[in-house]
Amino acid sequence: MLAALVIVFREAVEAGLVIGIVLAATRGVPGRGRRVAEGIAAGIAGALAVAAFAGEIADAFLGSGQELLNAAVLAVAVTMLGWHNVWMAGHGREMAAEMRRIGGDIAAGRRPLTALTVVVGMAVLREGSETALFLYGVAAGGGGSAATMLLGAAIGLAAAAALSALLYFGLLSVPTRHLFTVTTGLVTLLAAGLASQAIAFLQQAGVVEMWSAAVWDTSWLLSDGGLPGRLLHTLIGYTAAPTGLQAVAYLSTIAAILGLMRLARGTPRLRPTVEEEAS
Repeated sequence: MLAALVIVFREAVEAGLVIGIVLAATRGVPGRGRRVAEGIAAGIAGALAVAAFAGEIADAFLGSGQELLNAAVLAVAVTMLGWHNVWMAGHGREMAAEMRRIGGDIAAGRRPLTALTVVVGMAVLREGSETALFLYGVAAGGGGSAATMLLGAAIGLAAAAALSALLYFGLLSVPTRHLFTVTTGLVTLLAAGLASQAIAFLQQAGVVEMWSAAVWDTSWLLSDGGLPGRLLHTLIGYTAAPTGLQAVAYLSTIAAILGLMRLARGTPRLRPTVEEEAS
């Protein structure tokens, strides 16, 4: 549930910030509310289609070995989670500036009002599609039942909607860059945990046999079969007795994501980030 909450919260906040920037730039334009609503509805419909497509792909490959399928799904989820953090670190500011320019063009009459629907729809579609694929990866890694993941997703969506509204109306002065720092850290740990679980599936399938001995066993302190252990397993990939290769995959994933984010942030930019725009 916690993993679903973090993922949905992070993605929904990003979509909410984009919508807020465009709304602020088109304040006073007649009909903007209807166009935004149409864009949100279209984006959600597209994201649901992506989710259904992912499920059909998984069903088609069930006969090829569940462990291999799960490992493949987790590998894709890790790649997308890591790339998401890296992309936002380097390109968030351009996205915010572009949204503001589009909003200004619509308000000035240089672009049709339908552009508002397209911009909002694409933002919701992008974040919703990523959310669907991320959640599928979490589910493949044993992230909890459908009911608990749905509950976590609902809580994350509600929290993100409330936060976006407060930021838009100026009722909350907390810089969102701090929130993104926290959620970026959680997403990084989540990706590392999924990478470790992917290795576990490959070792169970006999595809990878190196470093398969457990390097430690902390089940005496915190069993991953109990509720606290299961929560940590879902959120950060905690395993009481990880193999050597699992530990290497976990640490390597963290190092790779943080290193790529540092490189992305080191690229000279002229405009503030999405987080800085909203703060």
